Amino acid sequence: MKRPGPLPPQPSRRPDPIEDPVFDEAELGEPERERRAPLLPFGRRRPRGTDAEPVDREETQPESEAEDDVEPRRAERQLSEWRARRRQKRAERAEVRRFTERARRRRAVWIGSVGAIVLLAIGTIGAAYSPLFAVRTIEVQGVSTLDPESVQSALQDQTGRALPLIDRDQIRAKLTSFPEIETYTVQSRPPHTLVVTIVERTPVAAVATDAGFTTVDAAGVALGTSEEQPAGLPLAEVDAGLDSEAFSAVGQVLRALPSDIASRVTRIQATSREDVSFEMSDGDGVTVIWGSPGDTAEKVRVLTSAFSAAPPETVSSYDVSSSGVLVVTE
Repeated sequence: MKRPGPLPPQPSRRPDPIEDPVFDEAELGEPERERRAPLLPFGRRRPRGTDAEPVDREETQPESEAEDDVEPRRAERQLSEWRARRRQKRAERAEVRRFTERARRRRAVWIGSVGAIVLLAIGTIGAAYSPLFAVRTIEVQGVSTLDPESVQSALQDQTGRALPLIDRDQIRAKLTSFPEIETYTVQSRPPHTLVVTIVERTPVAAVATDAGFTTVDAAGVALGTSEEQPAGLPLAEVDAGLDSEAFSAVGQVLRALPSDIASRVTRIQATSREDVSFEMSDGDGVTVIWGSPGDTAEKVRVLTSAFSAAPPETVSSYDVSSSGVLVVTE
């Protein structure tokens, strides 16, 4: 039987003061004591050459208690910062309001004025197109020979319509059926009146026809017919007809003559636009050769002077057809 070999040498084991209750730390050297010194709270070591001191429990609080104390402080600091920022913003807004107060006041006045105008316009338009402003009365003005009641009867279909909605085309169609009307105007007079102002055609001459004597105006529009020649109107003799240039020249001459001369004209005739002449009641029916309708003012001046220089009783004709030139025939 073989004998077992010797045991391997065991490593020297240092006594541990925790495991060995009878261990005396004084037997260790200084380096060994420092190595085995207990750790201070929060991982801090005791300075060299100092003895261990009891730890103050109030100064070295556990980590959980420190964290519980930090959170309220942080929240309080954040709240203070938020309040400071809020006070600063309020101060800035107050400064802005102070410097923009006048502009805001002007803007408010402008907006209020525009709003009032818009509301007024909407209300006015709404009322104008409502039955509150419907036509109830038709007033005819400016007529002398024309019967106003006949005009009112012709426009009776406009009654009941709002003033802005009257049919002007229909009014024109009705009024053009009256030959006596030369021009007209229609005016709305709130709340319920429609005013029609008429300018009647002025008769300037009478034309002999098979039916008698037809009264015409300067444009050759027939105004009426009677069996006898109307008093105070000259007899027009134009072979070319009422729609010719010759009669247009006759009408222009009669309308341009002063009333004291036109009332003395008994007969007027023309063969062309450049050959207008008329007879007057002065003397034995003196004749005035007028020529074209142009230069009326100068011809009237020359003719008036001729009446003074050579009275109509002593002459048979005056020729003023050339402007500024007078030819008298005895």
